[in-house]
Amino acid sequence: MDVLVFLLQVLAQTLSIYTLVLLVRVLLSWFPNLDWSNPILSSVTAITDPYLNAFRGLIPPVGGLDLSALVAFIALNLAQSLLGYGASVAAGIG
Repeated sequence: MDVLVFLLQVLAQTLSIYTLVLLVRVLLSWFPNLDWSNPILSSVTAITDPYLNAFRGLIPPVGGLDLSALVAFIALNLAQSLLGYGASVAAGIG
């Protein structure tokens, strides 16, 4: 049981870190003159774009605004909440 709780907590923490990386990616997209060939920026793009592209295919831009990132954040938050709840249930707290 402790292993399950630990794994769920690690997954929730990993999603939390991924949320921060995704936030950095979204904020950097506001600066059009960035050199995306920079190794750090291209790494951030390589990590986040496949996830964002999944939502871009479902949600078309509205008035020129790409709302896929908003839905992506909501999905990550939901997954984190479910993992946290699962960990507390597995630990016998919830």
